[in-house]
Amino acid sequence: MVDDKEKNMKCLTFFLMLPETVKNRSKKGSKKANSSSGGGSGGSSGSSKLPPVCYEIITLKTKKKKKMAADIFPRKKPANSSSTTVQLQHQHNLCNNNLIPAPNWQGLYPTIRERNAVMFNNDLMADVHFVVGPPGGTQRLPGHKYVLAVGSSVFHAMFYGELAEDKDEIRIPDVEPAAFLAMLKYIYCDEIDLAADTVLATLYAAKKYIVPHLARACVNFLETSLSAKNACVLLSQSCLFEEPDLTQRCWEVIDAQAELALKSEGFCDIDFQTLESILRRETLNAKEIVVFEAALNWAEVECQRQDLALSIENKRKVLGKALYLIRIPTMALDDFANGAAQSGVLTLNETNDIFLWYTASKKPELQFVSKARKGLVPQRCHRFQSCAYRSNQWRYRGRCDSIQFAVDKRVFIAGFGLYGSSCGSAEYSAKIELKRQGVVLGQNLSKYFSDGSSNTFPVWFEYPVQIEPDTFYTASVVLDGNELSYFGQEGMTEVQCGKVTVQFQCSSDSTNGTGVQGGQIPELIFYA
Repeated sequence: MVDDKEKNMKCLTFFLMLPETVKNRSKKGSKKANSSSGGGSGGSSGSSKLPPVCYEIITLKTKKKKKMAADIFPRKKPANSSSTTVQLQHQHNLCNNNLIPAPNWQGLYPTIRERNAVMFNNDLMADVHFVVGPPGGTQRLPGHKYVLAVGSSVFHAMFYGELAEDKDEIRIPDVEPAAFLAMLKYIYCDEIDLAADTVLATLYAAKKYIVPHLARACVNFLETSLSAKNACVLLSQSCLFEEPDLTQRCWEVIDAQAELALKSEGFCDIDFQTLESILRRETLNAKEIVVFEAALNWAEVECQRQDLALSIENKRKVLGKALYLIRIPTMALDDFANGAAQSGVLTLNETNDIFLWYTASKKPELQFVSKARKGLVPQRCHRFQSCAYRSNQWRYRGRCDSIQFAVDKRVFIAGFGLYGSSCGSAEYSAKIELKRQGVVLGQNLSKYFSDGSSNTFPVWFEYPVQIEPDTFYTASVVLDGNELSYFGQEGMTEVQCGKVTVQFQCSSDSTNGTGVQGGQIPELIFYA
């Protein structure tokens, strides 16, 4: 067992099986094999003809947290059991590990899976116990070596390997009891029961004990629960757990909904390395003043984590060189003059040089990146094959134009393209809205100017709205302005836009004539 006494450090422990001959050739860079609490070592049995193996524990130290607040993710119901009796048995065992089954209990369960599940968190025939959790928060849990060894190669090495130790009690201080129980339930019952407040800790346990299918289920849970509120924290955790697919999903959300992600509470909980990677991001879809303010908020929380006084000097100290990743020279002049220049974080020389950068023909050299971020290029899904106008159409009298749509991949709706006046230049007031099953996800009231052409004119939401696949959403607009405008014709029920397929259907909210075949809302503007 390895004791980690560093106060602010967490340990990741993984087991690698290395041939003895390879290990002997690389003594210089190798680490000594240690026995770990919950991560014992061992090799193949003595009767095997394979070359001997050793199990080496690699401990990766990190300051990253492995916890997530329950309110970040929606709680999911546990999978239904094939037997109500077994399900009740599981629930009972979660709270009571001293359950003694009734006589001849084996006859109550027709399958080996159900009989095996009775042993979950049950002291009956237990030949090992785990003391799980940090000091002061431990829980003693029973186990059965054979079942555990069948479910995990790490447990097999711990109990039946060449270096196995015959211990009745094993301490596991780096795994939360609830997460360990979730892993045991999968091993014993073949059931995956994940909760929002323990899914990251369960992923850690599944990685540590090499239970890949449970780990994959944890990643899927996180991907489906991903939003701008938790994307930055999950980005940090996905790098920690080496999950590239989850990392990519996090970047998609952060890029498209950058301002929401940067303003979220979770942004202040990320580590310094993740902060740098976000500040370097070329495709962040955010104003630079928002990036600057987010970095200052992170610095304030970091000062508290390091027990430093909340001063301008300490904020700059904890930001370090990451401050120069903020592209301050690309801010609007008003944003710089009223925000960054008066924040106190910049030195007098830096402030003066940046002002000269804005105004002087001969610009000074700056340590800050002076090239604006590329951001994301929005895509437009046009659902009509032609448009027209008539002397008695399309009129607006406070009525709603609406259409329903669904996509086959996650996208982020940034706004709608709308038709304008067919009688020359005109200004319209537009209230746009996006709903899912009657719940408003985004809305905005803005104005746009049409030049009398049949072109479409963009109207934007304040922030892009995340759209999940295979679910119908309702796009609506109420226009106020010139009553006669262009309208779409020959509408399509399905449109392929890049790699995204969009389906359309009529909406009962539409009271002004818009439908699949014709009307308003000719375009969806989105990031993918």
